[in-house]
Amino acid sequence: MIGILGGTFDPIHYGHLRSALEVKEFFGLTEIRLIPSAQPPHRKEPATSPRMRLQMLELAIENQSGFVADDREIKRTGPSYMVDTLSSLRDEFKDIPLLLFIGTDTFNQLKTWHQWPLLFSFAHIVVMTRPGFNPEQLEDCFIERHTDKLTELAHNNAGKLYFYQVSQLDISATAIREIIAKQQNPGFLLPDTVIAYIRQEQLYLRQ
Repeated sequence: MIGILGGTFDPIHYGHLRSALEVKEFFGLTEIRLIPSAQPPHRKEPATSPRMRLQMLELAIENQSGFVADDREIKRTGPSYMVDTLSSLRDEFKDIPLLLFIGTDTFNQLKTWHQWPLLFSFAHIVVMTRPGFNPEQLEDCFIERHTDKLTELAHNNAGKLYFYQVSQLDISATAIREIIAKQQNPGFLLPDTVIAYIRQEQLYLRQ
């Protein structure tokens, strides 16, 4: 199985990376592909360019086996719709189960996504939950897809909905940018290689 984790990664931090590592190990993924969004359709424009966010991601995972920095959304023009990304991944990995990992906040807004029902045609969706989240309170459109069996993910290429609780690290890219803008030290929130790049390029000095 192959995992997909998208985001602006502005900048990539240990909250992203720890979740990616946990799901890679729990689901036995052959690889997890982290995909920076070039033009996120559901939030304001990122503070840094797509290319810089990709470079920070590459630095963060350069020694991590099975982690892949995927630049397909940066290469594509127009809004970075996940349905288009999954379609291209399905063309590339025709007979391999794909798992799209999203957070609970994203799941609560999933029905606002562009052509959201088609996401299940290309991949399973795994919601990385927080303590106290109750998957029993599902809308009808999700109940029929819900499973708590890993074998159903492994034996089908797409179409299922699964919930998995990950460690919650209280780290946000917004807070990191604010720390840097105040000329404070963001150490232990993101990899040192990424901090060095941010300082070299003088990123996030203004909010």
